[in-house]
Amino acid sequence: MRILLLSILFCIGTMSIASAQKSVGFTLKNPTAKSIPLWIPSVMNPNLSPFSTSGVRLRVGQKIYFKHKMRKKLLLEVTNEYDEQSLNVAKLIRERKKQLNLKS
Repeated sequence: MRILLLSILFCIGTMSIASAQKSVGFTLKNPTAKSIPLWIPSVMNPNLSPFSTSGVRLRVGQKIYFKHKMRKKLLLEVTNEYDEQSLNVAKLIRERKKQLNLKS
């Protein structure tokens, strides 16, 4: 009985550690004078205020979208490389619009 209980507790602990490792913490920065609305499905819809910094912890694979002419466009997909990074969201949006050939 003890072995079974210890096995269950070990599995629960292992699953908790595994799920914690699948998320990364990073910072979203808005160095511009305009608000930047973002959409993170099933998590939140942050509105980055002008000249603000916002820390987030998201799971690897989570997608972040920005709005362009009332349509959502993929900004980025979270990977391990974002862990403890500071991302300039305005710059990322500019670069992504260029990749997608979007006009402002």
